Amino acid sequence: MNTLMETPKFRIDTLSRIVDEMEKEKYHIIGSHSAYKKCYWTHKALTAHRYCYKGKFYGIESHRCVQMTPVAAWCWFRCIHCWRLEPEDIGLEWDETKMPVSDDPEYIAERSIEEHVKAVSGYYGREGVDKELVKAASRPAHVAISLTGEPTLYERLGELIKEYHKRGMTTFLVTSGVRPDILASLEEEPTQLFVSLQAPNERKHKLINRPIVANSWNLVMETLRMMPSFSSPTVIRMTMIKGFNMSEDDAREFAKLIEISMPTYIEVKAYMHVGPSTYRLSRDAMPRHREIREFAELLAKYTGYKILSEHVPSRIVLLSRLDRPIQIGNAWTQKWDWRAKDKEDDIHGEYEEAELGCTEGT
Repeated sequence: MNTLMETPKFRIDTLSRIVDEMEKEKYHIIGSHSAYKKCYWTHKALTAHRYCYKGKFYGIESHRCVQMTPVAAWCWFRCIHCWRLEPEDIGLEWDETKMPVSDDPEYIAERSIEEHVKAVSGYYGREGVDKELVKAASRPAHVAISLTGEPTLYERLGELIKEYHKRGMTTFLVTSGVRPDILASLEEEPTQLFVSLQAPNERKHKLINRPIVANSWNLVMETLRMMPSFSSPTVIRMTMIKGFNMSEDDAREFAKLIEISMPTYIEVKAYMHVGPSTYRLSRDAMPRHREIREFAELLAKYTGYKILSEHVPSRIVLLSRLDRPIQIGNAWTQKWDWRAKDKEDDIHGEYEEAELGCTEGT
């Protein structure tokens, strides 16, 4: 593992402050620049046998899913809706355009798995939790490379994906699409590629994503044009913010970007009013599931994609030209899969903290 060298642009005390703030938010720091955090749905899978939308749509078992990032504190965007810790949130400035160090991919993979195993081990003594389920969780099968920061700023990303695959795990990579050069040169593709897209045009891109590098919209467009070349399934992941990107004109413009990128799936998901995003947006910017469904119907009208599924507790709708999603994990059962109708509301799920000020109580 490399060590962090102090430079005029990035001081050790700055890093310490960032780490302190992230640890308050229950991030487990890995090495110099990576992080793990136990997902809300990992907790719910172990305590209530409830899976997240990735389970419903693609079969991912939430308790066996490692939620991590190789880039905890660097990004080329300062999105208004992001729960990532941004410099102005803590009154500091650091160079977010380039990571000052690069840890070994094998080290990051091993440590992130270890952090997940440690996080779920505490459930062995918890009343009402199935010990066999905890044993299964201690053998993680999937990695969500997202969480916070921009993963493609870690230039050995393809090697990291390969390390997880060597361990028999599947991978979902979530990126803003701002580094098409890294995506084009990945040593190994993820099991599924997600490109986050919140803006239907360059003007709204500057308003919502607040890029800190020049030419960022053109870089995103280059990624969208590249997406059809991936052999893995691809997803356009849209975070919807009331008052910013949910009009019918927005739907028409998003449809033009869908035509360019030709994703396997479109995910339309509500902004969540949590973390540092609460400094930038009001709770009124958070759509209800009914509004997400209405926008998804607009998008279906203009793209020709059809609504396949939805997960009400996650305020998300899945669209595709496929007749059914591709199953990746083993979460589906005879009673519950992508076709199942949700019986739950959209408050008592992952949006509970945002709506009611509650926590998961772990």
